[in-house]
Amino acid sequence: MMRKRSWLVSFLLITGYAHAQTLQQQLQTAFGKLQQDSQCRYASVSLTVLDAKTGEQVFTANPNMGLATASTLKTITSITAFNLLGADYQYQTTIGYTGSITTDGTLNGNIIIKGGGDPTLGSWRWNTTKENYILNLLVAAVQKAGIKKISGSVIGDDSAYGTQAIPDGWIWQDVGNYYGAGINALCWHENQFDIKLKTGAVGSAISVDRTIPLMPYLNFKSELTNAPAGTGDRAFIYLPVGGKLMYLRGTYAVDQTKKTVSGAMPDPAFDVALRLTDTMNRLGLKVSGEPQSTLTLAVKGETAPAIAKTLTVIESPELNKIIYWLNQKSLNLYAEQLLKTIAFKAGKEPTTPNGITVLQDFWKAKGIDIKTLNIYDGSGLSPGNRVTTLTMARILQSAKGQAWYKYFYDSLPIYNDMKMKSGSIADVLAYTGYQTYKGRELCFSIIVNNYNGTTKGIKEKMFRVLNVMK
Repeated sequence: MMRKRSWLVSFLLITGYAHAQTLQQQLQTAFGKLQQDSQCRYASVSLTVLDAKTGEQVFTANPNMGLATASTLKTITSITAFNLLGADYQYQTTIGYTGSITTDGTLNGNIIIKGGGDPTLGSWRWNTTKENYILNLLVAAVQKAGIKKISGSVIGDDSAYGTQAIPDGWIWQDVGNYYGAGINALCWHENQFDIKLKTGAVGSAISVDRTIPLMPYLNFKSELTNAPAGTGDRAFIYLPVGGKLMYLRGTYAVDQTKKTVSGAMPDPAFDVALRLTDTMNRLGLKVSGEPQSTLTLAVKGETAPAIAKTLTVIESPELNKIIYWLNQKSLNLYAEQLLKTIAFKAGKEPTTPNGITVLQDFWKAKGIDIKTLNIYDGSGLSPGNRVTTLTMARILQSAKGQAWYKYFYDSLPIYNDMKMKSGSIADVLAYTGYQTYKGRELCFSIIVNNYNGTTKGIKEKMFRVLNVMK
């Protein structure tokens, strides 16, 4: 009997010790299997797991390896924006006019829509940002001022954020697609529109049926072909900057049900000016001039005139609401707008490089080596971004305990029953987020670069590693 009790005590002591080591050991085993997998034969693989409360390193493997982040970079942009702008920050768009109003209600001047960087204007994600709501708001402001006719134009002014809408690190194949939309001081409808396709048999050509909304100032040339079922959407849209001819190239599987691809507006400021002009004309507020934008005026060697009299100011949803959708739907536009905004709020010219400098300087002051935060944009779309998983995890850990932490945590999607942001570009897959393990909250970052084979395959294998923390 004593021997049995002695054996039982020894067993409990051994298993108790093993249990205390389970998380680290299991992570090591799981990570080792991933690193040795055939899909990772030529890949770079890194994982960092920290205690979200204390910052203690729970597990690391290649933590100082600089890797392409894909969209997990949005977590860093989001946390930086919360720190530097505040959870209640709101963008402002100013509407006013130049010239003067006669006694009969004629405006001898222009209506100006002056952008202040709001990425939500005309977005379908909130009732107060939807296109029709905004247009009605603008018309009401014009009518309240006693304007019945405009002897001039509606001008969309996006000059506040400069003329470079596309970050230097983006690739040609992405620009022209909705997720590669440019960064503008005056955004509209998230700077995108839909192209409906007219499909057919495998191997045949695909033509453009129509656009939603109608884009009367653009032309389309489709070089798309119908592809076999199961090959997915491999259609890409190409648009030279400032051009009006969009090329559609690649393939589109016959079993795709949407029959739709989404393109990037080449000049959102012009589009909002066009929509407001059309709306006012339909309501009897006749506008004599053609809609204009900073870009169309620049072609003529002109600039947008300054607002002489403000009609109204439109405020965006609060930053915490913007970041919710930024991470839930991985909106590149929102992330890039925030990067320029933090530069502007720091008193610098609102450019992408200046935003990166402000971001890096902020984290340098927090003890992070900016050489581990080598980035070209705020969204992760650039394949040139290089960040370590240790830095990614440390920045996530820094959010814990902040007044706005719940907003950030809630913004993260759920994948594999875990609260985390995903990221995927060519041969890159990454996940970063939070997970509770036996009452202990962890934060983590896992990145694989240059894997071979299918994304589905490598994702399942990465999830096996993350499942250890459940």
